Amino acid sequence: MEAYLLYQKGGTWMQKIQRLFIIALFGSIIFVTNVFLPSPLNYLIIVVQAVLLALSGLFIPKVGATSAGAVGGLLTALISGAALGPFTFFFAFLFGVFVDTFLFIFKIKGSRQGASRNRLMAAMAASTLLIAVSSYLAFTTGFFYFSLLVQRSPMLDVLVVFMGPVTGAVAGYAAAYLWNKYLRHLSA
Repeated sequence: MEAYLLYQKGGTWMQKIQRLFIIALFGSIIFVTNVFLPSPLNYLIIVVQAVLLALSGLFIPKVGATSAGAVGGLLTALISGAALGPFTFFFAFLFGVFVDTFLFIFKIKGSRQGASRNRLMAAMAASTLLIAVSSYLAFTTGFFYFSLLVQRSPMLDVLVVFMGPVTGAVAGYAAAYLWNKYLRHLSA
């Protein structure tokens, strides 16, 4: 009986370390993609960040994407400087919250049986649409004290509304493929 209890305690401890490792790894990759690419290009490859947030949400129920987004946002904010740092952290964190929220709404769980590809695509399309629209509007409408020299236009509006869900659907498909083919056996 004591051996079983020790195993249970050790298993819980090992799961916590695995969760921290996943959060740190995915958050660091998000940081690298945000920092080492120039500003317009890092937003074009948001699909990488979306895939990592989806996978972290599958590995760690309820707060996986939020935690990975917070770590990636914090690391990026430290490099971004005092002017853009808080916004960088806030939107990375908010993206993780959106992903976790839609994984919960669509009842998507990372299990050994796999994840529903269509539901994951829908959840990621909704979350990337929300983060695209909210960050776009925040920086173009002067919600903050500056507009980053980006003026709203109908073409940019359509592009953001179209590319947000498309990027999310692609990220959801990629995350479902990776989870179902390679990663589902690693889940606890």
